[in-house]
Amino acid sequence: MSFAVDPAFEAGSVFALDWPLCQVRLQDDARFPWLILIPRVDGAVEVSDLSPADRVRLIEETVRAGEAVRRLGDAAGRPVDKLNIAALGNVTAQLHVHVVGRRRDDALWPDPVWGRPGAMRRPVDALQGALSTIADDRGSTVIR
Repeated sequence: MSFAVDPAFEAGSVFALDWPLCQVRLQDDARFPWLILIPRVDGAVEVSDLSPADRVRLIEETVRAGEAVRRLGDAAGRPVDKLNIAALGNVTAQLHVHVVGRRRDDALWPDPVWGRPGAMRRPVDALQGALSTIADDRGSTVIR
């Protein structure tokens, strides 16, 4: 069996890049800087399905994604106040981690963003800019 992303991710997010463990996807919702990390491990549903080394790698990549989300917020002129990190899996069982940048003045604050209507797709130029920002992580403090 080879790694494949659940089709639900294809519908609402865009491939950004691959890190050592995870495929990184940008949630296509202009309201929030939002990344999804999907470990490229066949059949993984829970964090316990990963090897101990991959569990550590997932945490490191989550921190790295948080840095990228903060850069996305800064690039949009809306610095992130708080990172929301979750591995829910209630809708899509495939193991994945959401890293969402929140602002105290965003439309959903302080409520969760998951499963809420009103997503606004990014215009093509904003999407390309966001993907470039994600790829530019030379300043990352996370060990690769």
